[in-house]
Amino acid sequence: MEPNKRLLSLDALRGFDMMFIMGFAAIVAAVCRLFPGGDGSWLCQQMSHVPWDGLRHHDTIFPLFLFIAGISFPFSHAKQLSRGASAGQIHAKIFRRGFVLVLLGFIYSGLFDLKFSMLRFYSVLARIGLAWMFAALFFVHFKPKARAVIAAVLLVGYWLLLRFVPAPDAPGAGPFSLEGNLVGYIDRTLWPDHLYQKGLFDPEGLLSLVPAIVTAMLGMFTGEFVRIDEARISGARKSLYMALAAVAMLGLGLLWSLDFPINKSLWSSSFVLVVGSYSLLMFALFYYIIDVRGWKGWTKPFEVIGLNSITIYMAQRIIPFGSVNKFFLGGLAHLCPEPWAKLILALGYFALSWLFLWFLYKKKVFLKV
Repeated sequence: MEPNKRLLSLDALRGFDMMFIMGFAAIVAAVCRLFPGGDGSWLCQQMSHVPWDGLRHHDTIFPLFLFIAGISFPFSHAKQLSRGASAGQIHAKIFRRGFVLVLLGFIYSGLFDLKFSMLRFYSVLARIGLAWMFAALFFVHFKPKARAVIAAVLLVGYWLLLRFVPAPDAPGAGPFSLEGNLVGYIDRTLWPDHLYQKGLFDPEGLLSLVPAIVTAMLGMFTGEFVRIDEARISGARKSLYMALAAVAMLGLGLLWSLDFPINKSLWSSSFVLVVGSYSLLMFALFYYIIDVRGWKGWTKPFEVIGLNSITIYMAQRIIPFGSVNKFFLGGLAHLCPEPWAKLILALGYFALSWLFLWFLYKKKVFLKV
């Protein structure tokens, strides 16, 4: 395919992914709760994270976003090279993006509250920025085979380290348990007051950054593959090969999970493979439908979100969408039974967030990091 061609499927898939944390998950949960036993239904449970081991749909949102960021980089890198960018300029852009995402993570965590003794050091955005940054550096310095070896070493090394080096301050606890894992021990030793679970654990901890780098690398492998000239491999065959690779990755991940459980908080090696399989399969599907078959009429609502994904993530933290929503729909919700009231407010919140992005889209305002 053309080196500088933008993949519409990427924007649509990113929008599909982000809409769940933009309020769609709350809508699904509210609909489930309209029915007896809906709160405990399988579908409703998918709209929240598992407490520790296991996997639900909500656990796939973050790694899918990182995977998509990885897919984009080979296209961006090729575009920079075609414009004559030097190695120094490419490296500067990589480091700048990583730094900006870390900074936005601090802002999201409450940097401007000026309560530095309590400020959380880790964040979702910092994890994305740093994991993507290291993966991008591997991309520009190593050939695909070398990077495949690096990815394997990172996953296997992380597994062995956690398996055989449990937390010294939790004798008897399992090496993959909340209390006994090395990831939490390192963080609570370094800065116990700056964690998501103060004094105990942070799901975006320092050591678990290592396997997250591989998630971004998997996206970059995918981006490289999609960039292969269609005279050599057609778009339909690319979709098929990606789907087959996803199945193989799923099998390996499930096998690995027999010893190293699927765990988003630890970003376990089995989690990387299983969610990598999901991410690759979803991209293959979107790529085939949108970019290969050309069925694009349904993508606009997702594009609106996908083109300003970081914007809405930050905006929901800064702009009181909930208060505005209640201003317009609070009265109507108050007249309804509680389950219906929650659904009305969930629908209103999602609609308000999307209209905000639609306004930015129409004005061609996009936050690019």
